[in-house]
Amino acid sequence: MNLGSLCPPTDRAGCWVTRQVGRCARSVAEVAAEFGCDLHTVNDSVLRYGEALIDKPGRFGNVTTLGLDEVLFVRRGAYRSQEFPPRSPMCARASSSTSSLVEVPVGPPNGSITKEWTGTRTSNGRPRSVGTVFDALVPGATQVADPFHVVKHANAKLDEARRRVHGETLGHHRRRADPLYRIRPLLTKAEERLEEPGRERLLGLLRAGDPRGEVANTWHAKEAVRELYAHGDEATARQCIERPVLDMADPDNPLEVRSLGQSLARWKEQIVAWHRSHVSNGPTEAANNLIKRLKRAAFGSSSFRNFRVRALLYAGKPRWSLLETITPR
Repeated sequence: MNLGSLCPPTDRAGCWVTRQVGRCARSVAEVAAEFGCDLHTVNDSVLRYGEALIDKPGRFGNVTTLGLDEVLFVRRGAYRSQEFPPRSPMCARASSSTSSLVEVPVGPPNGSITKEWTGTRTSNGRPRSVGTVFDALVPGATQVADPFHVVKHANAKLDEARRRVHGETLGHHRRRADPLYRIRPLLTKAEERLEEPGRERLLGLLRAGDPRGEVANTWHAKEAVRELYAHGDEATARQCIERPVLDMADPDNPLEVRSLGQSLARWKEQIVAWHRSHVSNGPTEAANNLIKRLKRAAFGSSSFRNFRVRALLYAGKPRWSLLETITPR
């Protein structure tokens, strides 16, 4: 069956393959084999119909919250060097219950979203993450530091302190019998989730492997960061964040604790803003998971145009009911 000859007069074949590849995340090769035609014929049809569909007005409403994150595009070369998209995927939330991937903008790397896009598509937006982008392009927006990323940063500082003290004390790393290596899972576990045997094991191994108390100090700092998100209102959070910032700035603290305190000082307003809006970067991470799923189905992608169209068809929630009414490009 020659798909290329079917698409112009009927549109039925082009619409069908676009649904299979874009909505069901099937690979182009699989659909081409089922149709009995060349995979380039299928891919060209997906691009023609897909680009027309995702550019149809009304795909998403008035954007109230905008998230920005990066996802690996492709690995190239003999050393499989990572290459990210020319722009990071943007996920928008139009209400408290709906969100979708709105764009994978095109442009030079390392810095900003397309200014034209943000200027015309957002209203009272609340961007999340990659703060320097929004500082430059949407200076009036409220940025939010959600619990996951702030606590993750605190855990990273804790792991830095553990590895540094481990190396300074024993002169080597990653030996199974070493005290600090054995408590890695316990260090990142929430303190209130530690049962009595686990708490005793944690404290005992800290005494054995942390002679100056630096890892223990960093662990308490991590727990103080978690406590910032236990408060229920903005005013309380603003009051409570001042104390850990001052305490962590003490020169007697380990360098990782001081670095964490500097981060909290920079992110103070963003942390407080979370208690007002209670938004997170979760929808953007979910869109990234969908993108990774279609990449697995396609065994990777080396064409940015193919990557963008398929990502927006699968994670961008286009109005599929309009597919039969569009004019392919």
